[in-house]
Amino acid sequence: MTSGWNSVSGPHSVPSPYVELSRDAWRALRENTPLPLTPGELDALRGLRDPIDITEVEEVYLPLSRLLNLFFLAEGGLRDTVGTFLGERVEPTPFIIGVAGSVAVGKSTTSRLLRTLLARWPEHPTVELVTTDSFLYPNRILTERGIMDRKGFPESYDRRALVRFVSSIKAGAPEHEIPVYSHLEYDIVPGASQVVRRPDILIVEGLNVLQAPPPGQLGVSDFFDFSIYVDARVEDIRQWYIDRLFALRRTAFTDPRSYFHKYAHELDEDETAAFAQRIWRDVNEINLVSNILPTRARATLVLHKARDHSVQRFRLRRI
Repeated sequence: MTSGWNSVSGPHSVPSPYVELSRDAWRALRENTPLPLTPGELDALRGLRDPIDITEVEEVYLPLSRLLNLFFLAEGGLRDTVGTFLGERVEPTPFIIGVAGSVAVGKSTTSRLLRTLLARWPEHPTVELVTTDSFLYPNRILTERGIMDRKGFPESYDRRALVRFVSSIKAGAPEHEIPVYSHLEYDIVPGASQVVRRPDILIVEGLNVLQAPPPGQLGVSDFFDFSIYVDARVEDIRQWYIDRLFALRRTAFTDPRSYFHKYAHELDEDETAAFAQRIWRDVNEINLVSNILPTRARATLVLHKARDHSVQRFRLRRI
């Protein structure tokens, strides 16, 4: 199974709302965008087992930060147009970017990197990042509902709370408090909170942020000004997931506080591989194919990764 897209090029192709770009074509769109990031800073942003390097930043993410800056500026022009029509000043509200994709595809690294790059543009120095993990129901509720093994599926999130948060931020609320999720403890942290204070840009990252809402209701993506889907072949993501679980077994899982601590000691390498393949097959791949991948067409921009994690193809919605 793959997650590639159909080509739209050729003399007899059907007109498409997308333009597809190669790595070389995309790289040229950086123009004179400076590199405001050191290798040391990139090391701090890189996810576990993510081999992203400075060349990738220069050729992929600097053009992307330029594109997002242009969208941000254009949004200001549209706001002024509405104000002219209404005969009043329309106050700026946060520009919201959604980042979607599978488990282990690298969307968290993409989001952290964009937060850093975008905050170094003079037009929008305050950039916040929120992950939808903060809106997962606590393990207690998932267990009560019998869906603990479906954590990450759409029904495991408090969708209404997520929509309330994003709509509040988009409406210009001075601040909004949200829960905190611990990957170490694999649960919402009781009593902990993250306060988001009216940023210039808000990045919302998560598996299902592009999912269409139920009929007659608003979805979180209705408040996005730009959205990104991080894509790759399913076979490649499967291997990245297995590799990452082995890396976690040697690092985070060794912490006695870790929800998965027992897997650091009780399973040998063959058992760990079997465990990783089972979780991928029975949980993550089902969620990807059934719920996440179908939302790809709703993204403003699709970043398609090759087997080595480098982004090689780009699909940008032009209308």
